[in-house]
This record gives sequence, structure tokens and C-alpha cells, in this order.
Amino acid sequence: MATTIKFTKMQGTGNDYIYVNTLSSPLQDPIKAARKWSTYHTGIGADGLVLIGASEKADFSMRIFNADGSEAMMCGNASRCIGKYVYEKGLTDKEVITLETLSGIKILKLHTGNGVVKDVTVDMGTPLLSNPGQIATKTGGMLAETIPADGKEYKGTFVCMGNPHVVIFVDDIKEVDLPAVGPKLENHPLFPATVLILHTADVPYFYRNQYPLPVL
Repeated sequence: MATTIKFTKMQGTGNDYIYVNTLSSPLQDPIKAARKWSTYHTGIGADGLVLIGASEKADFSMRIFNADGSEAMMCGNASRCIGKYVYEKGLTDKEVITLETLSGIKILKLHTGNGVVKDVTVDMGTPLLSNPGQIATKTGGMLAETIPADGKEYKGTFVCMGNPHVVIFVDDIKEVDLPAVGPKLENHPLFPATVLILHTADVPYFYRNQYPLPVL
């Protein structure tokens, strides 16, 4: 017998996810669902699946699954969307919400008016420039160091915001074939947990195991 699961599609700065309120619609296999639903053309189409749930430590909890089914620790854009969702769906009347994630408790501040959430800000915590569990260097970090990939060399700096990131400064973003080099950097041996790649010129972003978003 088929089970009906209610979902909501939301995006924050173009980072779009499928949201399921597991308080009312429990989901037994989120990995399978993320893979199936995130697929464009044959599924709903999204960067992944986000589960909103109960928490013993915070007001709500968040689990986030990438389009390939892998579980992420944290996403700022998804957190902001959750703030809007729980308030406008009547799950809370708080304008400061605590959210349990795999990278700790995050604080969401809602800016509301006439019962509508206009903006949400999230305290992501202090950025970490080293985390030995996420980068395989002697120091557990990387500061403007060379990363060979696709026959070229890139200067990268490691930053952890829960999820591991590598920031690469380039002179001309148009010269970077992001869909080609992104996966090679993402899966580089230096990053055992894979990594999100950020080329800073016009701020294009390569999300792990996802389609690259257009330049903002």
C-alpha cells in the first residue's frame, strides 16, 4: 500500500531542497527518498532532502541528505528555510529558534511581519581553519596551499562551517570549468569526507554531489 508523504519545496539563495515535516509525516528511508526525489525530470528535482523533526536538545532538529543520499552535517540556507517553515506552519510562535544539527545547535532569528517571515538569520558559529577529521594534512588545515587537480594547480584554503569547504581565489571565473574540476577537487584524497568548493570571483559554488548553481 502506497504511503502519502507531504512535502514542501523551498529555496534559499537558489539552494533548493525538498522539506518533509517528520513530526506529521515520518519517513522510513530518507536515503532512498533523497536519491529518487532529488532527480530532475523523473523526480521532484532538488539539491537534496531536508527532514524537520523533534529534538530533546532544541526546538527542532534537522537532517539533510544530498541528492546522492549522503548525509550532510549542516546547511545555512536549509536552516533559514526551516525557520520560515515552522513559523508559518504554526509549529512555533517563537522568533528565536534553536535547531539541532549534526554540527551542533544553531540559533535562528526570524524577522517577521503580519504573521509572515520576511528574513531569517542563522548563527553558524565560529569558522574553523582546521579539522583533522575532514582534511588529510599534517596540520589538519590548509591555508593558501596547492591542490593539484585536472592537470592544473589551485591555491586552496580550508574552512569548516560544520560542512568542510575549500575556498579558491581566481582571477577570472570564466576560465574555470567548474562542472569538470569541481568533482575532482571534491573527491581529492586530501578530503576524506569530500568537500564543498567555493571559487571566489563572482562566487560560483560547487555543492557536493549536486549540480552547480549559476553565478549569483
